[in-house]
Amino acid sequence: MSKCEIDCSSAAEILNRGCYCKTLERDQLLAHLQAQSLPTEILHNHQQLFSHTAVFISPAQWQQLQQLVAAVTRVTELPTYRTRVLNNAPAIAQKPSLHAGVFMGFDFHLSDLGPQIIEINTNAGGGFLNAVLLSAQTACCNASGSFPALLQPQIENEFITMFLREWQLARGDQPLRTIAIVDEDPTRQFLYPEFLLAQSLFERTGIKTLIVDPRKLELNSGELFYQDQVIDLVYNRLTDFSLAQPINQTLRSAYELDAVVLTPNPFHHALYADKRNLVVLSDAQQLSDLGANTEDIKTLLAGIPRTQLVTAERADELWQARKQLFFKPATGYGSKAAYRGDKITKRVWDEILQGDYIAQQQVPPSERGILVDDEKQQLKMDIRAYVYAGKIQLLAARLYQGQTTNFRTQGGGFAPVFVAG
Repeated sequence: MSKCEIDCSSAAEILNRGCYCKTLERDQLLAHLQAQSLPTEILHNHQQLFSHTAVFISPAQWQQLQQLVAAVTRVTELPTYRTRVLNNAPAIAQKPSLHAGVFMGFDFHLSDLGPQIIEINTNAGGGFLNAVLLSAQTACCNASGSFPALLQPQIENEFITMFLREWQLARGDQPLRTIAIVDEDPTRQFLYPEFLLAQSLFERTGIKTLIVDPRKLELNSGELFYQDQVIDLVYNRLTDFSLAQPINQTLRSAYELDAVVLTPNPFHHALYADKRNLVVLSDAQQLSDLGANTEDIKTLLAGIPRTQLVTAERADELWQARKQLFFKPATGYGSKAAYRGDKITKRVWDEILQGDYIAQQQVPPSERGILVDDEKQQLKMDIRAYVYAGKIQLLAARLYQGQTTNFRTQGGGFAPVFVAG
C-alpha cells in the first residue's frame, strides 16, 4: 500500500471516529420533501430514518468498492455460474431476464483488510431517500469530501434512466406509461416515504405511478390491471422473492405470462441475493472451476468473508468455531433470523441446523462518532452501494447500535457517504 493510500485511509478513519459535526440541514431536507409533495409529518414519525451526520471513506476504499462490484457482476454473467446457482433456485427463478434488475444492494463492512461484502440484496431500500438526503448536507471539519461531486438531480436522473432502460430491454420502443410500486400493505411499510418520493419522481417524468398492494392487482386478457389502469412495469418491493405466497399469485401469473415487466424479479434474486451464492463467491477453487479470471478471484477472496453452508456433517466443526461466525438464512432479508455465533444458544443452534443457513466469517462493523444529546457516542455502521448493471450509482451508510442494522437507534439512520482525500 502506498503512503498516499495510508494517509487517505487514516483521514477517513479520523473523521469517522472524531468528527462530531452535524452535517444535515434539516430545514433544507424538509423543503426538498415538501417540494416533492411528501407530507412532512412522515419525517416526524420516522425520527431514526436520517442521521444528522455524514460518513467518510478513503479514495482507496472507494476504488475497492467499485472493483468488488465489478468482479461480482462479471462472475454472475458466466454461464457456468448461472447454471450452478440456478440449480438451487425455485422454478420461477430459472426464467431468464432480459433486464438487469433495479437497485441491487451491496452491503459492506469496512475492515483493516478493506471493504468486505456482508451480503447482496435485490430491491435494496433507501435509494430515493438517500438522493434527497445527499442534497441537504453542509461541509464539516473542513473536510474535502466528495462522492465525487454527485448532486440530487444527477442521481435522480440516473434512477429514471435505469427504469427506462429496464423497460426498453424488455419492450423495445414501446412507451412506458404506467409503473406500479408493489409491496404488501404499502402504507404500513417503514419505507413508505420512499414509495412516495419514487412516485413523485416518476410522475414528474410523465409516467403514471401507483402504489399498490399485490392483492389489489388483476390479470385480464394478458394484461395486469390495478382497478381500470393497465400496469406496464412493476417496481417490486416485495420480500417474497419467489412470489410463492398466495397474495402474490396474480403478480406471479403476470410475470410468468410476460404480461408485465417485473424489476427486480426472481431471476435477479437467485443470481445475486441468495446467500448460498456467497459460498461460491468466497471459494477460490469453485471460482476457478467456473472459469473466473485470476484477478477477479483475487478481488473476491479479499473482499468477501469466507462463507460455508451449514450442514449436519459440519455441525460439530461450525459449533466449535461459532464465536467467529455469523449465521444467516439462505433466502432471508433485513437481518431476520440472523445470529452472531457468540450469542446463540443450543436451542437456536438446533433451529439453525434444521433450517437452510450459511455461516459467514464475522467482520465487525466499523464505527462513526456522533453526538446524541450533546454526548459523544460511537455507533456501528455499514455501507450500502446501490448498483445497476455493475455500476455504483450511490453510496449510503446506516448507523445503528445492536446486533444488526435497524432504524431504532437515537442518532442513527441513513447517512451520506463522502470520499475524504
